[in-house]
Amino acid sequence: MAPGKLLWHWLAAPLAGFAVAPFPSSLIAHDPPRPSPSLQLAIRKAPDCALPADEAKEEPTLATLVNIHSGEAVVLSGHEPTMDRVASLLADRVTTSQTPMDPRLLDLLRELAADRAPVRIELVSGYRSWKLNELLRKKGRRVASHSQHSEGKAVDFRIEGMTAPQMRDAIEAAGWNGGLGYYPKSTDRFVHADTGPKRRWIGR
Repeated sequence: MAPGKLLWHWLAAPLAGFAVAPFPSSLIAHDPPRPSPSLQLAIRKAPDCALPADEAKEEPTLATLVNIHSGEAVVLSGHEPTMDRVASLLADRVTTSQTPMDPRLLDLLRELAADRAPVRIELVSGYRSWKLNELLRKKGRRVASHSQHSEGKAVDFRIEGMTAPQMRDAIEAAGWNGGLGYYPKSTDRFVHADTGPKRRWIGR
């Protein structure tokens, strides 16, 4: 026998009588099954995944709220600031004490700022403690003995670029049903808005 045929005979002899097992079908790659028509429709209708927080579009700024006594500034948007932050911003300027402010006051500022955004709103007075209220009365300031300020239901402010009558008219146009006074002095121009009974006056 030729050497080459002898080598092949020697290699093949041990395999004689053995059948070659088929390759397991579970290991053969198949195309993934197509989803049912109803599942395909559900996938097409599914909402897009939310963007990561750092990629989400920032909410537009309506105004910058500035406390004229402390110089502190806070951004006003559709969801900012929180009411806790508002209470801190409008704390009593003498005692630094604070109280929860009526959310309707912040809603009013948002509505006024929305048509003028972005605008500067200067906060003249917010929460007023009994001590500060009495101090102002002794100085001859016309403040009520039971002021809405002392209950966290009033804010005095001015909007950049607007006169006191213009601010009053804008508040009226917003359908304000609480107290509304305006102070047109060039040296002390501001409006007062509170959530107490409806009444109107001109400050002197």
